[in-house]
Amino acid sequence: MQQKQHSKNIKNLVLSAMFIAIGIVLPFLTGQLQQIGNMMLPMHLPVLICGLICGWKYGGAVGFILPILRFAMFGRPPIFPIGAAMAFELAAYGIIAGWMYNHSRWQCIISLYRSLITAMIGGRLVWGVVRVLFTGVAGEAFTWQMFLSGALFTAIPGIIIQLIFIPALMVALDRTGMVHFRRESRHPVHS
Repeated sequence: MQQKQHSKNIKNLVLSAMFIAIGIVLPFLTGQLQQIGNMMLPMHLPVLICGLICGWKYGGAVGFILPILRFAMFGRPPIFPIGAAMAFELAAYGIIAGWMYNHSRWQCIISLYRSLITAMIGGRLVWGVVRVLFTGVAGEAFTWQMFLSGALFTAIPGIIIQLIFIPALMVALDRTGMVHFRRESRHPVHS
């Protein structure tokens, strides 16, 4: 049993490193342009997938590390306030998606969408709170319009990509046997 858990931890560490690498590379597809990145959300995909596959702890760690590591390597995203707020936002995505999906009664498409949507809402709320705190420190204003624009309106293309690509990937991984949907209830019904 202990050997099996150790093997699972090693597997999750390796997968997490792979998701960090993917998160570092994907923004190059948007040309590292902040406006396009804000629309396509390239770093969100590997974090959400990591949370779903590896669990909330790994998803949260990958989410927090990724923007900070990208800043250290490439100077993008700017660390304050954007990169720091993104670190908390992406950590929230990984934690919420991973925790909800792992604690779902069944792991299926419905629980996958429930986990994704809840993580997207929760992560954007965390981003908004952190931006308010950071702009208060910097003596700037962070308005409701700025929140709606940054959290929702600008991000619609990326949200659509996430809601199509991630479930399709998870179904493909289930069919290949790399990831398994749990079709039986984790909580037996007592009569």
